[in-house]
Amino acid sequence: MNFDLTSEQKMIFKTIKEFAMEEVEPGALERDRTKEFPLEVFKKLSDLGMMGLPFSEEYGGGGADTISFAIVTEELSKACASTGITYSAHISLGGAPLSLFGTEEQKHKYLTPICTGESLGAFGLTEPNAGSDAGGTRTTAVEENGEYIINGNKCYITNASYAKHLALTAITSMNGTDKEISAIIVPTDANGFTVLDNYEKMGLNASNTTELILEDVRVPTEHLLGKKGDGFKQFLITLDGGRIGIGAMAVGIAQAAYEKALKYAKEREQFSRKLSHFQAIQFKLADMAMKIELARNMVYKAAWLKDQGKPFSKEAAMCKLYASEICMEIADQAVQIHGGYGYMKEYHVERYMRDGKLTEIGEGTSEIQRMVIARQIGC
Repeated sequence: MNFDLTSEQKMIFKTIKEFAMEEVEPGALERDRTKEFPLEVFKKLSDLGMMGLPFSEEYGGGGADTISFAIVTEELSKACASTGITYSAHISLGGAPLSLFGTEEQKHKYLTPICTGESLGAFGLTEPNAGSDAGGTRTTAVEENGEYIINGNKCYITNASYAKHLALTAITSMNGTDKEISAIIVPTDANGFTVLDNYEKMGLNASNTTELILEDVRVPTEHLLGKKGDGFKQFLITLDGGRIGIGAMAVGIAQAAYEKALKYAKEREQFSRKLSHFQAIQFKLADMAMKIELARNMVYKAAWLKDQGKPFSKEAAMCKLYASEICMEIADQAVQIHGGYGYMKEYHVERYMRDGKLTEIGEGTSEIQRMVIARQIGC
């Protein structure tokens, strides 16, 4: 086994680490307070060629691999989790379905603007009554005169305010109680399509989380993504890749929390000793370092399997589950090590706790990950 990064991955890591420290981290606290979307950050990421990183150069992408995507997501999330989740969703939810299932014409028309950063990527899956039970979709797409007429609601959709188009799931026919779910590409400026950005969130305040309302939205049947009726299968495949992104995001937040706690423990004195000299604090920090290392290795393994064309559903669920849970544990301990200061926003660690909670929910809750793993091991 070779744990070395390739020369290309090392270059991407160096580039994004410097960018995150210089361009992303300095404004993270203020963006959390003001809820200002980091639009300028993404314009600069586009200039760096990061917006289409793992997609084919034919469509304006970078031709890189999933490990490189995980590296970028981790570093952005370490600096600002709102930026990290925006990037992760842009690639794994917005671009990936188009890359995996789109026709050549669809890729050139819809994937290219995502790769170049002209449009942010988004994916319309979750509904008010279809969260963990994504098969509970109620949005409908009725075929009529060469068009789909779409009606329904989507909720908790990342990036839609800045997306020119997105793929969404809808029922295209019913056979008794059995639903035929398909994926359809819909321009966000279509008549009857409304994007609402009204949520008051616990964390990730600078990310864009929206509700979609579709009222008699009409698109040509050529906007069908992949085969009719394959929507359910497609979003399961999409979510597998997305879980690697959330795992990387969780590792980034955990790394940030650990580094803040370590720095504070080395500087803070109590009872005439540095906190880092107390064994209780040393053990907390040692556990943090160990669990981050394990989580990162799990993320990289899942990404490597995906890049090798090998089955990775189990590993993606495992890395997402473990990384998200240790992220919350480490953020909690970072607050504890800071004591009263940890409760104050200027010390950042309370933000890591708020931001990190989403990693246990998005792309399938921890409970859903355990169901996926159980199914994969034959239970």
